Amino acid sequence: MTLFYSGTNESLNVKLLSPMLLVAEKEEAKAVLTLFLKKQGLSNANATKIINRSDPFIDHLISKLHSKHKTWYLSGRELTTLEIRDALISYLESLFEEHGHILVDVVENYPNPPVKDKSAEPIPPPNPSPAVLSKKLKAVSLVSGLDPAAGNLRPHFVYLMELGMEIGQIKTIIRRYPAFANYSLDGKIKPVVEFLLELGMPKEQILIILTKRPQLCGISLSENLKPTMKFLESLGVDKKQWAKVIYRFPALLTYSRQKINESIDFLLELGISEESIGKILTRYPNIVSYSVEDNLRPTAMYFHSLGVDVGLLLFKCPQNFGLSIEANIKPVTEFFLERGYTLEEIGTMISRYGPLYTFSLTGNLMPKWDFFLTMDYPKSELVKFPNFFGYNLERRIKPRYARLKCSGVRLLLNQVLSLSSSKFEDVLKKKMKKLQID
Repeated sequence: MTLFYSGTNESLNVKLLSPMLLVAEKEEAKAVLTLFLKKQGLSNANATKIINRSDPFIDHLISKLHSKHKTWYLSGRELTTLEIRDALISYLESLFEEHGHILVDVVENYPNPPVKDKSAEPIPPPNPSPAVLSKKLKAVSLVSGLDPAAGNLRPHFVYLMELGMEIGQIKTIIRRYPAFANYSLDGKIKPVVEFLLELGMPKEQILIILTKRPQLCGISLSENLKPTMKFLESLGVDKKQWAKVIYRFPALLTYSRQKINESIDFLLELGISEESIGKILTRYPNIVSYSVEDNLRPTAMYFHSLGVDVGLLLFKCPQNFGLSIEANIKPVTEFFLERGYTLEEIGTMISRYGPLYTFSLTGNLMPKWDFFLTMDYPKSELVKFPNFFGYNLERRIKPRYARLKCSGVRLLLNQVLSLSSSKFEDVLKKKMKKLQID
């Protein structure tokens, strides 16, 4: 295994990555290394000392991570916490197999070869002493939430429980993202929570965000989060809607400006105005997470082949661009082709009703189509009103059509479903009255 090197070409160019993402990954790498060293029997204090003077090795771990998953990073895909942990633990285990008890020297002296005669705390044998077991129990306390000295809940747990989070949820966060347990309560967690409260976000939504994206608490408010928000506001994000935007997609604030600009440039390429782009980012910030080359461009080309105004479709229903072409989009096209519609008609349908392709075939389109066949309408009516597939079959479509049949009059499918209950009844009465006069 080649571990020691003098160059810097070990992984992809870090300039391609968000500084916030790098900070979060380094925190995670430190947490993984800490737990690994303690698993080998080192005390928490010694493990912390080693890590504090081993920045080059932490950078090396991040480089290994980027090298292993280079294609994912280049496509804009971020690794999950579990993926990071699995990759780093696997690599650390291979290093331990190679270097054994001098692993500490490897970590401290990187990138230079370890000094074998250096007096360092040895890694104990597999059977730990009672003292070592006690140290391991202290490490476990990070997840259990108990302060091993006082026997009380740790401040992190107390604070989050006061906000309304269940203790089981907190444990899950720390198991999934161990670095969270080492964040300063007053220096990191509280400021982020208070900032979100200032934006007008309800406590229950903040708890959901902390569960989904605990990394946010590891990112500097003044140096990263707030500047990123200002940048996005310059692109048109409505600053009055930040609470909703962050709740919809908290990961938005962790993306680099380069990644965001790539998405913006593509939207401009589609002819979407800057004002509309701001509205898209506000309503559906997830669009930034999609890879331009792997998702946005291929999906745009596919819908363009159906004669669709892609820019307008993306503005109306950006969710379409997160769908798999093979697994989600093509099957819907085939569904309508098999039922006698032309590609041009299908293009008209998706243009008129953007969410059409987001519906499940078996759970939505098929049962509604089957019922449509029992209705006294030509197939062309669905081209005129594809919104039919957006109404609830049992609570809207069937009751309205039954009422229509009882009245003995005819209405356009649009009138049957889109009118409010009172207006629907008014139209029926007028039609029935006219029918009686005639």
